[in-house]
Amino acid sequence: MTRRSCAIYATGIVCAFLLIVGIVLLVTRVFPIMINERIKKEITLAENSRVLSSWINPPVPVYMQYFFFNVTNPEEFLAGRAKPHVTQMGPYTYREYRPRENVTFLENGTKIFATNPKSFVFLPDMSVGDPEVDLLTTPNIPFIAVMNEMHSYSFIVRTLVSVFIKSMGVEMFMTRTVHEFLWGFKDPLMAKLHTLKPEVDEYFGLMYKKNGTHEGEFVFHTGEKNYMDYGKIETWNGIRQMNWWSSDQSNMINGTDGSVFHTFLSRKELLYIFAADLCRSIHLAYVNDTEVKGIPAFRFAPPPDVLAAPDENPNNAGFCVPAGDCLGKGVLKVSVCREGAPIVVSFPHFYQADRKYIDAIEGMNPNKEEHETYLDLNPTTGVPIRACKRAQLNVIMKRVPGFPQTKFLNETIFPIMYVNETATIDDDSASQMKTLLLIEKIVPNFPMIIVGMGTILLLVLILLVCRNRQRKNEVKRIDFTEAFHSFATTKDDTAYTPVSNKSDDSPETHTNQPLKNGSYIAMSPVEAQKC
Repeated sequence: MTRRSCAIYATGIVCAFLLIVGIVLLVTRVFPIMINERIKKEITLAENSRVLSSWINPPVPVYMQYFFFNVTNPEEFLAGRAKPHVTQMGPYTYREYRPRENVTFLENGTKIFATNPKSFVFLPDMSVGDPEVDLLTTPNIPFIAVMNEMHSYSFIVRTLVSVFIKSMGVEMFMTRTVHEFLWGFKDPLMAKLHTLKPEVDEYFGLMYKKNGTHEGEFVFHTGEKNYMDYGKIETWNGIRQMNWWSSDQSNMINGTDGSVFHTFLSRKELLYIFAADLCRSIHLAYVNDTEVKGIPAFRFAPPPDVLAAPDENPNNAGFCVPAGDCLGKGVLKVSVCREGAPIVVSFPHFYQADRKYIDAIEGMNPNKEEHETYLDLNPTTGVPIRACKRAQLNVIMKRVPGFPQTKFLNETIFPIMYVNETATIDDDSASQMKTLLLIEKIVPNFPMIIVGMGTILLLVLILLVCRNRQRKNEVKRIDFTEAFHSFATTKDDTAYTPVSNKSDDSPETHTNQPLKNGSYIAMSPVEAQKC
């Protein structure tokens, strides 16, 4: 067997092997299944998983921006002569640190216990002013909360309380520095209540006692049993279901805490988040595809039905407490988990809310770009690439018989402040993510690479076979031509002598030729015969 034949046979064998193996791998989807299972196994909260350390100590910087609404016409509003006019102050930006502590594995590593204390550091370079200097005029929330509590008392008692509060110099609006209003100050009304009821704290602040504290004790699913349960909350403060709202569905604790989600997200699914500060779970729906730092992502955001009125979304009827006492679209009363204070939450500037709330306050300018809450999640890993959580705190101001300060008030949901909590994946984490996604993209294509190599070898094999046949044909043609040429040359240069009739002992024969036994035919050159 020639070297060329060996090369052809070897190429054919390798080509057939690659094509068969590649097609089998393509049909059975071995590599995609293998890489998917590997990702599901790696992205869990198991003790030796790669994501556990970043879950305990998140490397991504989180920023809290606080915006306040400064009231410019409190006297005209209380006198009933004008709508309240507010101007936005901020942002006052803080870096938020949120490590997880007391991490403990439960039930053979299928669940994990943790607390999540948060601390805040002011960032002057990312702020518009000094919170310890800037003054803010805003509704007096402690006073409004006391009035709200007096509803169940008689008119005489309410009147006496009103006189007593007025004698203290407490008004419906107060002016304090941003720092005091945010982190706490000794309020005269709260201090007086503290002497009567020691359990009432004498300090008031929207973030009072929240710097360095956590929102509760959580037990999460690690995702070891089912990757779809990765990061889901099992219990919060020891309970699986709340008891504040008026329906079982509304009291459910659904989803994760918003920091992690299961792998291989779908555009068709709803993602659930339990927001402790909202006292409820909310869902997010797919909006569009996007990209952050070169990483593909799905954007999820709360759809309008999250805070829709019960007549638009009957499932929200359970958030009316007492049952049937409902607000309009885009706002949620959370008094039940705020010690009875008439607190209402919404999106900033009443984004997605009923128009009547926007028109009641001069200075509201809702828009999607600045006021929408959204999450950009990588669909393969479920990791948040960019997040913007935006929520507004409001207070209900209305007429309360016995308190003359409120006689000109119609019920108004008054904006106090809103927060913009943002986080974007850091460059190191983004680089690691892109490497993982590159591997995830290349490995499933190995069968295509194998089939491609087999196809290339098939073309080489066809070329070798064709050239081999061409070479054989050329050899045969050369051999035939040479043989024909040799025959033609011999015919021109020789003649045939007839068989001799003479006896063997002819003298002529003995003279010209040696003696032979028998007759023979001899070929000898002669001159050309004339016809």
